[in-house]
Amino acid sequence: MDETTVRLLCPECAKDWQVAPGELPSSTEMFHCPNCHASRRTAEFMRTDRDLQTLKQLG
Repeated sequence: MDETTVRLLCPECAKDWQVAPGELPSSTEMFHCPNCHASRRTAEFMRTDRDLQTLKQLG
């Protein structure tokens, strides 16, 4: 069975990575890019609306 992941993209440094939704804070909480340490709402790091919906359902 494949583990579900969401794709993230930092709006400041363009770092692109994947992580399990359970490892992220909720979509409205602050999240920090592991590359440049930019701080924004977790929702702003989601690559697509589908990734955001997955985070909201499984996060």
